[in-house]
Amino acid sequence: ENISDVSLNITDCSQVVVPEEVFFTVAAAGILENLLVLLAVVRNKNLHLPMYFFICSLAVSDMLGSLYKTLENIFIILCKMGYLTRRGDFEKKLDDAMDSMFILSLLGSIFSLLAIAADRYITIFYALRYHNIMTLRRALLILAIIWTFCAGSSIAIALFSHEVATVIPFTILFPLMMFFILCLYVHMFLLARSHAKKIASLPTSTAHQRTNMKGAITLTVFLGVFLCCWAPFVLHILLARFCPHNPYCACYMSVFHVNGTLIMCNAIINPMIFAFRSPELRNTFKKMFCCAR
Repeated sequence: ENISDVSLNITDCSQVVVPEEVFFTVAAAGILENLLVLLAVVRNKNLHLPMYFFICSLAVSDMLGSLYKTLENIFIILCKMGYLTRRGDFEKKLDDAMDSMFILSLLGSIFSLLAIAADRYITIFYALRYHNIMTLRRALLILAIIWTFCAGSSIAIALFSHEVATVIPFTILFPLMMFFILCLYVHMFLLARSHAKKIASLPTSTAHQRTNMKGAITLTVFLGVFLCCWAPFVLHILLARFCPHNPYCACYMSVFHVNGTLIMCNAIINPMIFAFRSPELRNTFKKMFCCAR
């Protein structure tokens, strides 16, 4: 809020405000869609696989992002109505809790995407040993480590968010992990293309290879959507910390509400990708809706 007030004084860019109704509608849609994915995986035993558990981890991260923006807007509305103050002890703790939820959502999404990418890599290039390498117990252990690390990191970053030593590693982590995942995908596609040429004479292997490549393409779509939805908000955090009084930075920060809406849009788009590209999930959704009717 303070940065916004300063921005209005040093730049001609007016604040772009997204109606509260849009925020709540998009957030509710994201929460419901990801909850539907979680229910589908729980109900269908055929989906009790490491790959779908990693997808559920991503769905939980998306739900946390939508929930964060919902609570933040409720907090702002209550402040405007006079029920809460911006400087009180309770409000400060509430703000830290919401910041921790936002960071948890971001870190959870990044590491869930990394786990999905690694799982797909093993599926493609170690297909015969996949079930020995990526067991269900090992997948659950990976998720437990991921969420323990993300929870601890989110609390630490939220408590010490005003320290430069905390902000810099957090902002560096985002492009670093995205670069690592991108390199993994490039390596995956190059090797898969080479393998496809070598086994072109084997119909069964070729079909298996096409199936795995379809999964790799799906994950690439996930990554592209994630970057488009989260990168503007992460850039906002950087600019707000390091150049809040610069007119150009202030002009970019005037679209803060739009960047927040993009985060919630990511929570809506991901389940759609699951439903459209996973026949097993599509069938599960149909059965769920038919039973409901």
